[in-house]
Amino acid sequence: MMKSALCRLALAFVALQLVPVAGLARETVVLAAEDDWPPYSSSDAGRTEPEGLSPDLVRAAFDIQGIDVRFLTVPFARCLHYAEIGRAVGCFNTSIVPSNRDVYHWHPTPMFTEELAIFARSDERDDKLSLKDLEGHTVSITIGYTYPTEFMNNPKITKFPVNSDQQQLRMLANGRIRFAVINTIPGQLRINADPGLKGKIRKVGRISVDGFWVAFSRRHPDGRRMAETFEAGLQALKASGRYDSMMRSFRKRVGLP
Repeated sequence: MMKSALCRLALAFVALQLVPVAGLARETVVLAAEDDWPPYSSSDAGRTEPEGLSPDLVRAAFDIQGIDVRFLTVPFARCLHYAEIGRAVGCFNTSIVPSNRDVYHWHPTPMFTEELAIFARSDERDDKLSLKDLEGHTVSITIGYTYPTEFMNNPKITKFPVNSDQQQLRMLANGRIRFAVINTIPGQLRINADPGLKGKIRKVGRISVDGFWVAFSRRHPDGRRMAETFEAGLQALKASGRYDSMMRSFRKRVGLP
């Protein structure tokens, strides 16, 4: 009887160790978030938290791993800088190119893919342009954004850097530039939301379809570990079907089939 009672007490003690303590603090990571790339990541004036598909995915992937996220919502160039110097454990949304491949830790699976499109005025005759068709022309790009190497390294294409995608579109509408290189969904949403742009600008071609990642810091002590943790969380979201559900909701929200 004594031996049986001791066994029960021992089992009860082990079980108690497996029960989470109420109110036990979860780990929190700090990520830098892009502030001006709707519908993926943006923040209106007065908001401190970013909104869009990317912060939703980041929160969900870390949450499923038992980690909370705090965001520093900043312009994209500063976002990358924060990750590079270790002020934040990572920054999104980033595509991988040779110039940044060894600067950050990368999780294997991209969060999503997005088309990089060529936009022009609505009176542009062609509508199936490619990278080759931009040769001999001046093309606007947004400062700090990452673009495909074959585009950036093509000496026959003159790049005209500006401060934002919105500025690119306004330059097109005003006839100051013939072509602008902007991601399709963000570009189209900006056009539809601005009466000064709607009907004046349209997509006329494609350069590429690119993946987008969280760039995790090599200088932050948790950078590599959090890249691995985020990948595990992303895979768990996919396995559960929740990732597909989030993508369907996103597409519906932005008016895509």
